[in-house]
Amino acid sequence: MTDISAEQLKEKIDKSESLIILDVREKIEYYTYNIGGIHIPLGQLTHQLEKLPEDLHTEIIVVCQKGIRSRTAQTLLIQEGYTNIRNLRGGLSAFHRI
Repeated sequence: MTDISAEQLKEKIDKSESLIILDVREKIEYYTYNIGGIHIPLGQLTHQLEKLPEDLHTEIIVVCQKGIRSRTAQTLLIQEGYTNIRNLRGGLSAFHRI
């Protein structure tokens, strides 16, 4: 399992790289502050995998508030066969500070 730092993610966004970001926070959290991407709350993730790319090797960056739920989501996605899942270390709290 690989993490990505807030600085690395910001650099990718600033370079306009094509990114798949998966936000696993609850709806109110997502609408309060988000950086875009696909929104699937952690509790619904395994029931909404069709919202994710079919290619199991696509890089997906999973985010939440502090990096705990996204770590859980990362593990679940790996169990589903995804091979390139990155967790935002420190979550959106870290990203918001840079």
